[in-house]
Order: sequence, then structure tokens, then C-alpha cells
Amino acid sequence: MNKEHNKKQDRSLLKKSLFGTLTVLLLAGCSTTTNKDNASSDSATSQTEQKANEAGVNQVRVEVSSDITDAVAKVEDAVVTVINMQEQNMDGFEGLFGNSENTSSSEGSNLQTASEGSGVIYKKDGDKAYIVTNNHVIADSDAVEVLMKDGTKVEAKLVGKDVWTDLAVLEVPSEKVTAVAEFGDSNALTVGEPAIAIGSPLGTNYASSVTSGIISAKNRSVATDTNGDGIADWETTAIQTDAAINPGNSGGALVNIAGQVIGINSMKISEDTVEGMGFAIPSNDVIDIIAQLEKNGKVVRPVLGISLLDLSQISEQQQNTVLKLPENVTSGVVVAKVEPGSAASKGKLKQYDVIVGFDGKEITDSIELRKAIYSTKLNKEVEIKYYRDGKQETTTVTMTEADESL
Repeated sequence: MNKEHNKKQDRSLLKKSLFGTLTVLLLAGCSTTTNKDNASSDSATSQTEQKANEAGVNQVRVEVSSDITDAVAKVEDAVVTVINMQEQNMDGFEGLFGNSENTSSSEGSNLQTASEGSGVIYKKDGDKAYIVTNNHVIADSDAVEVLMKDGTKVEAKLVGKDVWTDLAVLEVPSEKVTAVAEFGDSNALTVGEPAIAIGSPLGTNYASSVTSGIISAKNRSVATDTNGDGIADWETTAIQTDAAINPGNSGGALVNIAGQVIGINSMKISEDTVEGMGFAIPSNDVIDIIAQLEKNGKVVRPVLGISLLDLSQISEQQQNTVLKLPENVTSGVVVAKVEPGSAASKGKLKQYDVIVGFDGKEITDSIELRKAIYSTKLNKEVEIKYYRDGKQETTTVTMTEADESL
């Protein structure tokens, strides 16, 4: 019985051995050969090299330089990867076996990489250097790390951020900083001129990627959703380009042919039917905002002190029964709430008032109202036209300093 069993076992082992040998050959067949094949291959290679040398085409190296390569060389060392680190819940398997691979370098920390974007080093001041990136790149972060061009990773300090322009400024030690980007004049751009995007599409694995295209349009108005509720609540004036911009490029540099930063890459239109529509915040706007972020940690703006809704979001029935609007009023901004002590409160605005004019400008939606408010100087008195209970009325308010909300 044992002999018969041993014979079966031997046959089984033989089959496994043969199968294993066959598998290795199939998997490695593209990179391994027999000695005979090697000899044949070496002979063929020798003959090929001899013919190639006779033809004078072996070991040819081409030195390529162009306006684009020169521009990239001037700025690429100043473009970095920005890593958004967030505290993670370490319950379950991660809690039992420790942090996953994408953790911060701090021992015992629960910080993990939540997302990655790009940034541009624009200033070096003593032992500090400053980086501009997008606000959405560092949003909700518990810590921020920066991967330099040479692979060095450093911790960054958040200096300031602004949700409306989607810009943020970071501070890092200047010890590893070898290059600082120069800003160009975005007002001087010409549609059709070359544009180069540098950043980290899809994160650190593709850091310092370069794509090129042209300036497709200037002063393009792009509706944006700043709070993630799916409704556009701001309108960004941007440079449009067909240089490829992908997730991870946000906060990176859009560069002209002189190697100057003319924009900070911020967004793209992601639809199956759309290709080559990326947008960057113009450098002239960036310069103004980052100066305020360095100085104040925020952009100081006036505030009206209301929560608001577009009239278009209100049903026709509610427009008639609650707001009691005349039939000819089809656009405007509905006051949903008035903050106590605010400019709106002092100006006697109330819930359900419908604002249709601000400082001599017609107001049709919340984006127009925000832009009108934020372009007003602090402490200026402005006239507001609104409807209440079906009648148009006017009030005067004094604009005061804002926080991040309207």
C-alpha cells in the first residue's frame, strides 16, 4: 500500500516539476534563450554591428536644443510637488499592523498622503523660501510636505490661503532651494503664443512632467464651485491653454517661451466630449494675491454679511407666494439670512429681500454680487436696490471687512 502510494506521489511530484519548468519558460521566454540561441544571436549581433559601423550610423547621439527646452531649463528646478497630509483613522487592520506605505516620515504619526499637487518657488528670503500653489491642493490638510526637484522632501508651513482665488502660499527652509521662478506679464500674452505646463500630473510618480501647447484664450470666465456643493458660486478669470493639464498639475507653472511663469495651473474641463481645455490663474493676479497672503495670511475684502441664493434656484410658486415678486423680475439674489451686526443688518436688509442692484451695477446672480462686493473698497458707502413684498426699495450700507464667507 505504501509503495503504491509512494509511486503516485512520485508521479505527482514529476508532473508538478514539469509544469513548474514549463511555466518558467513561458513567463521568461522573452528574455532567456539556450546556449545555442545565444551563440547564434551573438554572431548575428556581431555581423549587424559590423554592417552598421560600415554604414556609419552606429552610436549616433543627437544634441537637441529648442526654445522650449531652454524655457524649461530656466524654471523646472523651481517647480515642486505639494503633498497634502491628513490624519487617518487607524482602527481595524491599519491600526493592528501600523501605517500604510503612504505615511509621513514622522514615527508614530497617523498622517497619510491624502492628495498631491504642484507648486512654484517664487521667492527666497534668507533661510526661508516661499511657494505658491492652489488652495484646493492643501485644503483640509493636517500637514503639508514638499518634494523638491532633486527628490528631497521637506515640511512646509502654511502662510496664507484664499478660497475665492484658489491660491495659497507655503513656507519652506531655503537650504535645498536652488532656483526661484520669475513671473512674466500675463497682460502681455498673445493668443497663439507657446505655453508650457510643468507639474506633477497624478502625483509624485510623474513629478516634473512637461507638456506644451499654446495660449488658447485670455480673460476666459470660468464658473467654479468653491464649497463642493455642485453649484457654481464664483467666476474665475483665467488663461485658457491646450497644454495638457491633469490632476496633480494644479498649482504648477504655466510658462512662456522666455521661461517666465505667466500663470498658475488650476483647473481643466473634464468631459468625454472635451479635449485640451486647461485653465491657469494669470500671473498678474497671482502676484497681487500672494503679496496679501504673505502680509496678512488672507485677502482682506469687504463683506455684506448675508447668506444668499440665486433667484433661479427658487421655484416659481415660492417666488409668487413667499417673495411676492412682480412677474417682470426674473433674476437677482435672494437674502436667505442676515448676520447680526453686519453691514446688511445695519442697512435694514431682511430675509427674503431680493437684491437686484449694487453700487450702480445690475445684479442677476450671486457670482455678480460677490464680484461687485469684493471689488468695493473697505468703508465705502454703497447703494443697494432690492425687492421686498413686491415693491422695489433702496438702502445704503457701509462695507466692512470680510472673513472667508460672504
